[in-house]
Amino acid sequence: MITFPQNFLWGAATSSYQVEGGNANSDWWHWEKKAGKENSAAACRHYELYEQDFDLAQSLSHNAHRLSIEWSRIEPEEGKFSQEELVHYIKVIDALRQRGLEPLVTLHHFTNPLWFVQKGGWQNRRSVEYFLRFSHYIVEALAEKVRYWITINEPLVYSYHAYILGVWPPQEKSLFKALQVEENFLSAHVKAYRLIHEIYRKANLSQPAVSIAQNVQAFVPCRPILKDKFAAFLRDRWYNFRFIKRLAKQQALDYIGLNYYSRQVAEVKNWGLDHLIMDTCSSNHHPVKRNSLGWDIYPQGLYELLLKFRKFNLPVIITENGICTDDDSLRWEYIAEHLKSIHAAMEKGALVSGYIYWSLMDNFEWDKGFTPHFGLIGIDYHTYERKIRPSAQKFASVCRTGTL
Repeated sequence: MITFPQNFLWGAATSSYQVEGGNANSDWWHWEKKAGKENSAAACRHYELYEQDFDLAQSLSHNAHRLSIEWSRIEPEEGKFSQEELVHYIKVIDALRQRGLEPLVTLHHFTNPLWFVQKGGWQNRRSVEYFLRFSHYIVEALAEKVRYWITINEPLVYSYHAYILGVWPPQEKSLFKALQVEENFLSAHVKAYRLIHEIYRKANLSQPAVSIAQNVQAFVPCRPILKDKFAAFLRDRWYNFRFIKRLAKQQALDYIGLNYYSRQVAEVKNWGLDHLIMDTCSSNHHPVKRNSLGWDIYPQGLYELLLKFRKFNLPVIITENGICTDDDSLRWEYIAEHLKSIHAAMEKGALVSGYIYWSLMDNFEWDKGFTPHFGLIGIDYHTYERKIRPSAQKFASVCRTGTL
């Protein structure tokens, strides 16, 4: 049996666009229709059923919940803020607090207001200014109710999918634009970090904990040769650590939020930057179990990454870790093995203070639509009935006792 600290954060995550439904002022809503993708439509109807969903989270012994605030609802037109929508999110946070769930609030989780995108989105230098105005409005309203903030979810995943692979809106392929977006994200976080702390200082509130949610992957060489080893090393430095390193240098992190799902096996065909960064093993030389999207299940990678993150000497919260599968016993196995990896890393000095499973319920999985099932709770998209899965009950026992 392994035991976690008493004040450990246990819970699950959602993101507004993926669960709420009806986010018609968002860039994704318009892109789905334009690109002929499955429409998020009513999603999980969480916008009106959030109390029911939080009752379920409470019944599963969660003491924390990660959620995001939909910018396109709050500021549907440039500079025009919706008091009605702000009141809605205040009620959402109150509902969490009433159930003993600590809110971890994300300000940007991939989606943007349509007007913002029409002005050039995150490529526009003024994007930082727009994001700060929105952040100020939200944080001032919620400061007394929220301690944990995540400014931006997975900035590199966003820039990579939208501007390198070109599979997310605005579907461009430009390394220059991707780097531009990344720089704006970096600046937006640093300035929002300072702004949030300033708001709390002025209101005489105890200081908040502010971070980003950084997606990390285990990069492993396929063969014990220099090319593959160097590629894995390069990707680890570039993808997992570069952004966090720059934020830490600017002293703009109170903790580190990590999202971890999988590994990538580097098998490099030729020397050259594109090969070193992109080539992967396509022959399954190191077989492991996979989720329904074909991602490798590799808990050991989380252990190894947590040991590397010790050098920052900051608390770490696992802000996402989860699996999409229709085999619920595999879901529980995934959770248990990753918790063992986290605990093993903690025994070696990793400062982990929370584990947030992705996700509380099945939801709209971006360009993959409604097919992937990540949820502890299943959703019937015809009736919107919620159904707790056995894996959720097993996880609930860990949340309740702090032991596995």
